[in-house]
Amino acid sequence: MKYVILFSILIIFSCKPEKKYHDEQEQKSELVAANGLKQILKFQEELNEEFKNPEESPLPDRYRKDFESLDFFPADTNYVVKAKFVRTPDALPFMMPTTTDRETKEVVYGIAHFELKGQKWQLEVYQNEELMLEEGYEDYLFLPFTDLTNGEETYTGGRYIDLRIPNSDSIMIDFNRAYNPYCAYNKKFSCPIVPSVNDLAVRVEVGVKDFKPASK
Repeated sequence: MKYVILFSILIIFSCKPEKKYHDEQEQKSELVAANGLKQILKFQEELNEEFKNPEESPLPDRYRKDFESLDFFPADTNYVVKAKFVRTPDALPFMMPTTTDRETKEVVYGIAHFELKGQKWQLEVYQNEELMLEEGYEDYLFLPFTDLTNGEETYTGGRYIDLRIPNSDSIMIDFNRAYNPYCAYNKKFSCPIVPSVNDLAVRVEVGVKDFKPASK
């Protein structure tokens, strides 16, 4: 209690405000979780719409015409983490190999430090030197990663998360937004190979699962 007039009043009523305080905190947490789930579901809906659109979809026509939805893990806000973001301004550009002979020119823009499932991790976050020159992508960052679900529930080669340059020394990473590279759906695409330094020795059970075309 912030204000106390009589000691006896404090003794009689101290429990009631404390319970009310905890109730308000629980309601606030529930509201934050609900908003987080809403954003995750919106992301899934938009991704599905992209895959249905013949102008944007990576799916071959034979798969796209019967496409209804990607397979997602259940949304889980426990996989939304606030990471400490350490810039690496002295990092030199390098050529990142892809699934074809092509390479992409990347630079380690920063390193994200965070906790997930009670353990501490760090992942390199990249910026593509060509993409940053395109309108709308000036602040785009690329986070590829692998985890222990790869080759089982998820694509063997790992998954990607799109990020934006933060305005502070922290960055939000929502693993629910992890998606497959286009080469998981169509071999004609050239996709960056996840660097070994970005391997998470843990199961990330959110985001997009491996693609399995609908059987006839």
